[in-house]
Amino acid sequence: MSKVDVQAMPLAEMRTHRSTKWRDFPSDVLPLPVAEMDFPVAQPIRTLLLEMVSHSDLGYLGAVPELGAAFAAFAHRRWNWTVDPNQIHIATDVGVAAVELLRLVTKPGDKVLINSPVYHNFYTWIEETQLKKVDVPFGNAESGWAIDFEGIEKAYQDGVKVHMLCSPHNPLGRVYSREELLRLVSLAKKFDVLIISDEIHAPLTFSESEFVPFLSLGEDAESVGITITAASKAWNIAGLKCAFIVTQSPIMSATLQNLPEATHYRASLLGAFATTTAFSECDDWLDGAIETLDSNRHFLKKLLDEKLPTVGYRIPASGYLAWLDLSSLNLGENPAATCLEKGKVAFNSGESFSSLTPQYVRLNFATSQDVLTEAVERIIKSL
Repeated sequence: MSKVDVQAMPLAEMRTHRSTKWRDFPSDVLPLPVAEMDFPVAQPIRTLLLEMVSHSDLGYLGAVPELGAAFAAFAHRRWNWTVDPNQIHIATDVGVAAVELLRLVTKPGDKVLINSPVYHNFYTWIEETQLKKVDVPFGNAESGWAIDFEGIEKAYQDGVKVHMLCSPHNPLGRVYSREELLRLVSLAKKFDVLIISDEIHAPLTFSESEFVPFLSLGEDAESVGITITAASKAWNIAGLKCAFIVTQSPIMSATLQNLPEATHYRASLLGAFATTTAFSECDDWLDGAIETLDSNRHFLKKLLDEKLPTVGYRIPASGYLAWLDLSSLNLGENPAATCLEKGKVAFNSGESFSSLTPQYVRLNFATSQDVLTEAVERIIKSL
């Protein structure tokens, strides 16, 4: 299967879009916070959606065994992971999946572990389910954002019920090694901790890194782990509203039978079949998107080295989110707010990912290199 040439659409066309990325800011602001791509959706997905709409095929969502089969085949192709398609459960999106799982396996006041800086909605999900957040932060950037295993073990010993894992990591772009994941499996098994692995960015892992699905690590991992994921990030279809939950052990699968029935039915008919098409027919588009993102992540590094050499930036191993340390630029307590006010460029504030990283911003580089160049110029205007 040949690669598709996937390039960003012109900025003028993107500004006609109705998603939150393009409606949250005035027209003079360059918006780069929201995790969606400026790339056209894969043709097989567009063809499917047009066909369904043209045939008025917009009814209620029922069972979609095709989705489980498509993901299982994709997981085997990309990661050599054998998935039981009968243990795949549809949900509205990854956030809803996380909240419903937390409600199912915890009670208010239970402890949930995170490792900051981490995707800001992890905090939202924990608050929504009235759980107690326990944070064992990563080491600093100079250490390569090392995992604090001693801190994690202590937290497990102190009664953590669930560990929310972001794999690959958002916003760090970090891919966990097999050895790191196996160490977590061993600790979770020892202390009876459930690991919920959010693997939504996994298909976008670059070739020099190996993504290891948590549930591919054997029976112990299957006994302590549940995966939540979706096609929405990798194929740019978040608005279609479909994610899914994966288990690979009979006990975990039986646990999920107690999820509210509406967890499935609140997903979208269009989303379920678009997701199926993404995993079954769109490897060539994905490969093309990864190639463009690969070029962009290195282009951004070159650009920063030339124009803002004191900005900290570790090239991510997965995804399209750059985690930039702007502390050397002296942009105040909230560099993201300063960039928005003075440079008219929007990023995510590092403080939303951790109180320890207020000088960082998250930048979405799934766009054109012209836009990335303009973004850096606007940071310079903010100085």
